Amino acid sequence: MATTSKAKKKTVRIASGLKRARQDVKLNAANTALRSKFRTVIKNVLKTIGTGDKAKAAEQFKSAQVVIDSVADKGLFHKNKAARHKSRLSAKIKALSAPAA
Repeated sequence: MATTSKAKKKTVRIASGLKRARQDVKLNAANTALRSKFRTVIKNVLKTIGTGDKAKAAEQFKSAQVVIDSVADKGLFHKNKAARHKSRLSAKIKALSAPAA
């Protein structure tokens, strides 16, 4: 099996580089957890929208907004991406009350 240049990382020997590598592991884990939480809250709102319960969907959307904004504030996603997700979710919730045309 051939190793690619990306797969093989050099070992850092300088103290500041070692510290940076340790920090990167922690930051990567934190970012992964936040990204997962972001996806989960959006998925939960979409599931509730699928059931047609507008009140429950609006309630979940309100709590999802907090998570979406916090992820954007931390710089994990761009603020426009967060705004796009919130806009699309709120549009779907508003469409629940409108009669099917």
